[in-house]
Amino acid sequence: MNQIICIIDLPQDLLRVRNLITVTMRKNYILPFCSIVLILVFQTTATKELLIGNSSYSSDQITEANIKTRETDFLKSTSGSSSNSSASSQGTANDIFGTKKIYPTREGGREWYINMDDPRSDGIFFITSDANITRQVDGSWRVNNPNVRLNVDTPENMAPWRDIEITGYAKVVGTVPIHGNILANTDDFDLNWLARGGRHTSEAPCEGSALTAILDINGTVGWKKEIWFPGGYADERDRDKVVTDPLFNRWIGFKAIMYNTNNNTNVKMESYVDNRNTNYWVQVTNLTDTGNWYAISPDSEFNSADCGRPKNYVITNGGSIVTFRSDNIVWDFKNLSVREIQAR
Repeated sequence: MNQIICIIDLPQDLLRVRNLITVTMRKNYILPFCSIVLILVFQTTATKELLIGNSSYSSDQITEANIKTRETDFLKSTSGSSSNSSASSQGTANDIFGTKKIYPTREGGREWYINMDDPRSDGIFFITSDANITRQVDGSWRVNNPNVRLNVDTPENMAPWRDIEITGYAKVVGTVPIHGNILANTDDFDLNWLARGGRHTSEAPCEGSALTAILDINGTVGWKKEIWFPGGYADERDRDKVVTDPLFNRWIGFKAIMYNTNNNTNVKMESYVDNRNTNYWVQVTNLTDTGNWYAISPDSEFNSADCGRPKNYVITNGGSIVTFRSDNIVWDFKNLSVREIQAR
């Protein structure tokens, strides 16, 4: 009897006992049998993801694939391949998490991506007061503290962060009581992405400058400027309620962008929201500081820090620390990033 051996290497979700299936049968049945097996192979999730990841194929060319890009990207983001020390998205429309860029990364520019397996492992990411974070079943991390400061430092011998795009996804799951809570520094309930400063401490007040993009849990956005800490705040600008649906128990993306213009004399600020966690970003603020944005503290208080800056100081300088901040909320975070951008 003429026999032929057909050995087929299958994806893991078709393997049961052995990695290889050996089929022995009559020669005149081998073609239809192998055809059936190949059909089964191409119906597995692993094979579909492999093909979609190949630039030679599009999702339209793979029948009944039913794989959503965002879901695939999230699986990649939690796979441990997001080490910020080596990852780069130079020349691509999306970052390493699959999140759309508003502006491209500057040629040779620095990119930082949170390590979703172990955020603190890179020596760049640190949390003020070493607040505890806990891993969630979906791979995100939860923080429960009145004053959360998730910080991204500047590596040694590198220029501070300046013209940048700050991105993060958040899911608000609760609030922290503030009445009678001595740890609560403010009565705000919001998320803030901020940069262009360093430590915020009374021992080094002039380091504490910042441009801060705001997303309140009531859906209000805006920007704050801080010329020095804590007495150099300007009034909030570009404030508007743009998100009407409650932010609780759902993912929302938030971007803060800042870059110098007019020969480094002005600063452009923009913020964007991905309201449905679909990677569809909508611009919600657009503000330029040309020198008409003044600190609101009295002259005596403002000048007491002796920073040598006017009350309308335009923060064109870079800063060593980028911060993902929250006040008085419990929230999950994922896919945080900071990129140096080419905005002009």
